[in-house]
Amino acid sequence: METPTANLTHHFLIAMPNMADPHFSRTLTYIAEHNEQGALGIIINRPIDMTVAALFERVELPLEAEGFAAQPVYFGGPVQTDRGFVLHRPSGDWHSTLRVNDDVGLTSSRDILQSIGSNGQPGEVLITLGYAGWAAGQLEQEIADNAWLTVEADMAIVFDLPPEERLVAAMQKLGIDFAKLSEVAGHA
Repeated sequence: METPTANLTHHFLIAMPNMADPHFSRTLTYIAEHNEQGALGIIINRPIDMTVAALFERVELPLEAEGFAAQPVYFGGPVQTDRGFVLHRPSGDWHSTLRVNDDVGLTSSRDILQSIGSNGQPGEVLITLGYAGWAAGQLEQEIADNAWLTVEADMAIVFDLPPEERLVAAMQKLGIDFAKLSEVAGHA
C-alpha cells in the first residue's frame, strides 16, 4: 500500500540551513502546482539585477502603468531561466495560466505583460525568470531528507513584504526563528 502524500499546492517551501544546492540556499519557494507527476514553484525572495522596466524594454513592450517600473525581477529557479513567469493576484484569464486557486495564478504568456504595461492589471505581481521543478516523488523525498520545511502560503508575505523579509516571515508562521535552526539534520 502506498502512503498518501500531502498536496503542497499553495504552500511555501523553506530551504533548511543545510541546503547544499546553491540555487535554493536560503530561499522561500511558492509551490504553484503539486500532484502525482511532480511539483512546480518559483523562488520568491531572490531578486536579480533587473527591474520590471528593464525587462519590458528587453521584450520590447511599453510600460505605461505606474508603480511597476522599479520592482525587481526575481530568479524563479534553475529551469528555463530565459522564460518569464508572473505570479499574480487576482488569477484572471490569460492565455497560459496555471490557476493555483480562485485568487492566485502563475502565467507565462506575453498577454499578461501587455496588460500590466498598459493598464496595471493584475495589480499584484511578482515576475521571475525561470522556475523550480521536481519530478514525481522528488519533492517528497527531499522533504523526507530534511531539505525543506513547508507551511501554507500567505500571499501577504509575497506581495506586501520586501524580499529580504519573506523567508523570516514564513518561518514565523511555523513559530521558528531561522537563526536558531541547526544545519545538522536529524531523524526521529
